[in-house]
Amino acid sequence: MTGSLTIRPVTGKRDRKAFIDLPFRLYKDDPNWVPPLKSEAMGLIDPAKNGWYSHAKAQLFVAERGGQVVGRISAHIDLLALEMPAAQGFGPGTGQWGLMEAEDETVFPAVVERAEQWLRGEGMTRVLGPISQSIWEDPGLLIKGYDHPPSVMMGHAKPEYRQWIEAAGYAPVKQLMTYELDITQEFPPIVQRIIKSGEKNPRINVRPVDKSRFDEEAAIILGILNDAWSDNWGFVPLTPPEIRDVGVKLKPIVFNDLIRIAEVDGAPVAFMITLPDLNEPLKGLKGSLLPFGWAKLLLWLRKPQVRTMRVPLMGVVKSLQSSRMASQLAFMMIEYIRRAAVQDYGASRGEIGWILDDNQGMRSIAETIESHVNKVYQVYEKAL
Repeated sequence: MTGSLTIRPVTGKRDRKAFIDLPFRLYKDDPNWVPPLKSEAMGLIDPAKNGWYSHAKAQLFVAERGGQVVGRISAHIDLLALEMPAAQGFGPGTGQWGLMEAEDETVFPAVVERAEQWLRGEGMTRVLGPISQSIWEDPGLLIKGYDHPPSVMMGHAKPEYRQWIEAAGYAPVKQLMTYELDITQEFPPIVQRIIKSGEKNPRINVRPVDKSRFDEEAAIILGILNDAWSDNWGFVPLTPPEIRDVGVKLKPIVFNDLIRIAEVDGAPVAFMITLPDLNEPLKGLKGSLLPFGWAKLLLWLRKPQVRTMRVPLMGVVKSLQSSRMASQLAFMMIEYIRRAAVQDYGASRGEIGWILDDNQGMRSIAETIESHVNKVYQVYEKAL
């Protein structure tokens, strides 16, 4: 495509639609891209519908050439992230960019430079990317695993983006990995022995959640999560508006037997959330529930039959981390959910993650159950 490139801020409904529509054109021939529901994607960038904006600000940009949108990016600042210790990834002066798409290698540096300019204007001295937009949403650039579709709540990207980012002066700062495994097979004997030992321990109770008490159960999980993850790289506590949004988004795919809370002496100390892979039915809907997509999705949600189950979140309170009991509770939750996933939902594949590259405890658990890395996402940094 010929013509000069212009980059401008997103200012209205038409611009937001163009921003959301761009990936549908760029990835239309990629068999491993899963089109998101456009209504969900629009909600992500709407401050009135995304609780993350209660502690963040962002500016979206679109790049145009020859009358066509050929690139996009979000420059944003998470005010809570600015308050976190610098040693944990964010900290004072650190902004981010994300939601980046570019038609070619001339568009990419231009949109990234525009995001950097905006961040400098806001007083930022360092940038991390891609993070789209909250760290809890879609962090990192896919650098391994282009050959199969992502599972629910994970991203996809063009292979060439990695080279373009690094050519723009960005250096890797953190990797996030997902692990996959065949869940139709029983875990190794050592894991089975650990599980049976836990079952004999009267102090331990691993129970399914009760969806009829959704808010109460969510509060328990949130309490464990904010404690368990508080020392992790990139951690930013979830806020009440975000929790509300997550509840609305995830409640339709929450099933009692796929989410477990582990209690010790009656106190909740660990949890594991497993979700049926919503991307499987979404792939054929092409981003829209009309005219009949809503009926297909509603029917699927009544009792999902899926190939893949994903574990997006798992945590053990800090007081138990690095203890023998922590891994025991993890293995018990994984095994109980594995059984339900296979027996009741027809699943044959599990995916765990993302897991930080320096989280040796979780990586060890993933490797002990004979899973292997199937996708790697990389976060980059650059001084501004």
